[in-house]
Amino acid sequence: MPNPPLKAVTLTHVRYQKGDRLGHFLAWVSLVPVFVSLGGFFTHFVFRRELHCMFFALGLIISQFINEIIKTSVQQARPETCALLEMCDSHGWPSSHSQYMFFFAVYFTLLTVEGIGLSQVKNKWAVNFCPWSLAVLTMFSRVYLGYHTVAQVFAGAALGIFLGACWFWVVNNVIYEYFPVIEESKFGRMFYVKDTSHIKNILKFEYDNARAARKNMADKAN
Repeated sequence: MPNPPLKAVTLTHVRYQKGDRLGHFLAWVSLVPVFVSLGGFFTHFVFRRELHCMFFALGLIISQFINEIIKTSVQQARPETCALLEMCDSHGWPSSHSQYMFFFAVYFTLLTVEGIGLSQVKNKWAVNFCPWSLAVLTMFSRVYLGYHTVAQVFAGAALGIFLGACWFWVVNNVIYEYFPVIEESKFGRMFYVKDTSHIKNILKFEYDNARAARKNMADKAN
């Protein structure tokens, strides 16, 4: 009996032509969504547990589910280079990488503009330059490396921008009213889930409170 064909985990399985330095760089850029998810949101939940960030991450997950539903419905093939990349068994429209990064970029920008968590930042355009540049580079990388066509990455980008803006509106106009309820719930108390968006400068607030707590401990010890 012949052995069944092997399939790679596509989450981190990114190929580029040997000796192509730009392709090597773009292959790492193509993994940015993985770094954002595992390194960014997971770490933030462990150490911060902010409701705004948790719903930010939830929106990205919902966006990816929508992407899979559309891909399964449309079933548009990837470019011919998919054979070399061992990706012909999956669909290409819209690009999930582009959708993810542009959702992230637009949501992050709206958070910055509204001053949620970043009210103390003066040069907000400089802060927003990073996610948008990474989004564009990710979109370019998927075409350059042969995983998607130009139309597929632009479709992903457009859908990501639309869903990111819609989810931001839902969170801040509907779900936000229930933040105090979530904080006071059994789940919120157990995992110390909180909302600090009403604090103008959270970094200064935490810094001052940490210093005050240390001073109180020193006074009690003396």
